Amino acid sequence: MKKPSLHKIQTISELHQLFALPKPDHPLVSVIDFALLSYKHSDVWSHFTNDFYCITIKKGIKGKLKYGQRDYDFNEGMMTLTKPDQVFSVIQTNDNPVTGFMLVFKADLIRHYPLGKMIANYGFFSYSIAEALHLSDKEDAIITGLLTQMQEELKNNIDHYSQDLIVSHIDLLLNYTNRFYGRQFITRKNSNHDLVSRLEQLLSDYFEQDETRLNGLPTVQYLSQELNISSSYLGDMLRNLTGLNTQQYIHNYLIEKSKQLLSTTSMTVNEVAFSLGFEYSQSFSKLFKKKTGLTPIQFRQSFN
Repeated sequence: MKKPSLHKIQTISELHQLFALPKPDHPLVSVIDFALLSYKHSDVWSHFTNDFYCITIKKGIKGKLKYGQRDYDFNEGMMTLTKPDQVFSVIQTNDNPVTGFMLVFKADLIRHYPLGKMIANYGFFSYSIAEALHLSDKEDAIITGLLTQMQEELKNNIDHYSQDLIVSHIDLLLNYTNRFYGRQFITRKNSNHDLVSRLEQLLSDYFEQDETRLNGLPTVQYLSQELNISSSYLGDMLRNLTGLNTQQYIHNYLIEKSKQLLSTTSMTVNEVAFSLGFEYSQSFSKLFKKKTGLTPIQFRQSFN
């Protein structure tokens, strides 16, 4: 069966048109009531992408959403955030009553504000749908309140202050989202510790099976794929639990592994470096000294 061609939704006006909604109040931003949405007015939903940021909070909806190469149930009470050019397919929905909001905004809206640069630091825009934020009732009320205020502001006559106010609301909403994800990492601490244990085992197996000789150093992308989570979520989860991002975590593991080899074997520094997947032994020595304050040779001599 031929895969449908990818449709790119370029503008917020086009998005409104595809949902058979009235024209947006502002060309760069819109807050859409989920109760007004229907996927039956167009067939583009089978394979589409868009050119804007999208933040959704919804309740009472059940269906199937294909994101990347995986299918997900999308159920009530979850908040998702996506950035431009991510590919989606809505492959099944039902007619249950839906409540909630969809906030969409173009990058041009925030380009000349501090948020225009800061937004790249929010890793949750790259989380998978399975890593959505599940809000408490209190958190739900805060996010819904901000979205309602934005919706009301857009309904007012647009003036010189409108964009400043809308951007400040988005900025506040993202700060709250960051806080609430922090809470979710804490409340899921046990499952996240299990994830760290799986990561440790994955790294151990990688070196025990001599994958480094074939594939070099383990990468963030490799580890996140093997753990079946997004690289952004893995990094934020590790940072929350250990204070390290994924690359730092890998480096720490490499240093501990190299210490073991330097102190218990007669392997040369070059042999240790190559066994760990380094293409050049100088790169290994540089990293080792940065992490320990000693060269590999100085570290080995300290045991004699």
